[in-house]
Amino acid sequence: MLKIMIVEDDPTIASILAKELEKWNYKPYLVTDFQNILEQFQVEGPQLVLMDIQLPAFNGYHWCQEIRKVSQVPIIFISSRSENMDIVMAIQMGADDYIQKPFDLTVTLAKIQALLRRTYDFTEKDNYLRVGEVVLRAGESKLIYKEAEIDLTRNELRTLELLFQHKNDYVSREAIMVHLWEDESFIDDNTLAVTITRLRKKLKNMGLEQLIVTKKGLGYSVVEAEE
Repeated sequence: MLKIMIVEDDPTIASILAKELEKWNYKPYLVTDFQNILEQFQVEGPQLVLMDIQLPAFNGYHWCQEIRKVSQVPIIFISSRSENMDIVMAIQMGADDYIQKPFDLTVTLAKIQALLRRTYDFTEKDNYLRVGEVVLRAGESKLIYKEAEIDLTRNELRTLELLFQHKNDYVSREAIMVHLWEDESFIDDNTLAVTITRLRKKLKNMGLEQLIVTKKGLGYSVVEAEE
């Protein structure tokens, strides 16, 4: 279980983040002693740090620099400060990403997963995701339903992967684009629209026309096929 250290002095925000991470089998560690953050980091050894800027005593920039002296662990700043200079400062201090408050939990999780995957080069070739009788085999880039199966392009696979992981929730277009943008190739709203259209055509041919549903203002979700 990957450990994620949350350096956030607002207990409500810290709790919301921790509960969301636990849903996805991450182990959150909430900092409560803001005087000794580096010491806690070295003891806990997290695989990723979520860092607020405005903290008691020293700010997040300071602690980011201190962590960078001993580790290259990925660090994401989460802050209400939205000036370009704040973002530039965060990157210059060694942060890997910057998320502005108020944040979307789905987008935040997608960024965390993307950064973890890039950093640690996870392979999930033996794993598969399931929605009812529909099976997504990521390692083979295939979707299987009863006797039918289809090959998926990279973008189709990554889109379905995220939707299957959030099968009980709607996933926003922004979150999907973040997920697709892991290798830093250019992904825009039109690219996503084309991917969804092509994917729906393939799904229709195998009797899964209703697998992906859309809800205005919320995004996309997958539903179990009716018998």
